[in-house]
Amino acid sequence: MPVSRRRTSRATVAAGMTVALCAALGAASARAAAPDTADGLFLTVSGARDTWIHGVRLTCPDLRGAHPHGAAACDELAWAHGDLNALRGELHPCTREYDPVTVTASGSWRGVPVNWRREFANACTMDVATGPVFRF
Repeated sequence: MPVSRRRTSRATVAAGMTVALCAALGAASARAAAPDTADGLFLTVSGARDTWIHGVRLTCPDLRGAHPHGAAACDELAWAHGDLNALRGELHPCTREYDPVTVTASGSWRGVPVNWRREFANACTMDVATGPVFRF
């Protein structure tokens, strides 16, 4: 039984439209699932001689809850206009123990590139200087 050209072309068009629709929906869902990497900071805290390291990505507002003190960290960064050297921190007493920690921040804050690194004598002095930003 011969197949008409008309039936074949309709099937081809329908298959092409299905493929195009699936591709468009797949791309849209991939964009929705992918995190917005355009603006945010990757924060790290590491021990002496890199014996340990912790890291977290902070985007403001912290809708994903990746940072345990995300809202407070975002507020602190907003107050300092993204300048990590200008963080208010939280004043409290610390011991004079020398167990150095290094903190880094890389990424962008409101479109401005950030590449920041600082060493503190211990985790307590880091917390005094940076407050909730590196408290994870």
